[in-house]
Amino acid sequence: MTQIVPTPVASSWTTAVVREVERLGQDFVKLRLEVADRTPHVPGQHYVVRLRAPDGYTAQRSYSIASDPDDPLVELMVECLPRGEVSSFLHEVVEVGDVLEARGPIGRWFVWGGTTPALCVAGGSGVVPFVSMLRYARRTGTEPLLRIAASAQTRERLPYADELEAYGAFIALTRENHLQTDGSERVAAHIYPEEIVPLAEGIERAYVCGSVGFVSFVGRILGEAGVRSDTVRVEQFGPTS
Repeated sequence: MTQIVPTPVASSWTTAVVREVERLGQDFVKLRLEVADRTPHVPGQHYVVRLRAPDGYTAQRSYSIASDPDDPLVELMVECLPRGEVSSFLHEVVEVGDVLEARGPIGRWFVWGGTTPALCVAGGSGVVPFVSMLRYARRTGTEPLLRIAASAQTRERLPYADELEAYGAFIALTRENHLQTDGSERVAAHIYPEEIVPLAEGIERAYVCGSVGFVSFVGRILGEAGVRSDTVRVEQFGPTS
């Protein structure tokens, strides 16, 4: 059955009430927000969260949406980055009941509507938009169209690791060995081109999300795997000054 999703349209600034906070170790915090006048999102979109100090100073940061479009709350997974004003506040200070400024959903390029065979390759917290995609795929029965490969230093540094494994995602850890879903043990290493080849067979689009270095590395191995560059869509991130 053809899947229909809303046309991506960015909203104006609104308020978002923090309904759930879950701090996951020293690196991540999961926030679930009740967004006023919310517009349904498309998997792959993001929100901008803005903080405002009493003296009027503001700081803002973009965060990918992890929740399914059908979820009544908007879920964000925030990685605490070095010198990150917004991420540090959200990780260390924010509490249930706090009201944040938010704008979204945003993005027309890096979205998946459930109709295109696709491969998603993520580095660390770059997996967040793909979690939204996999949740949407599971709800709509389009799992055969979506394949996911995720890489991180350790399993602890990979958000949603349990959910990714349950979906059947390929996981590559670079600093510890990892037991794959088929029962085999993978030695700690970056993703090999030959591991991408079977995942890339038959796809019409590839999504890559991660740090600048990771995106560059994956771009090369996708090319080696025969994926055309004009089918690749990229989101990269890193600390801001």
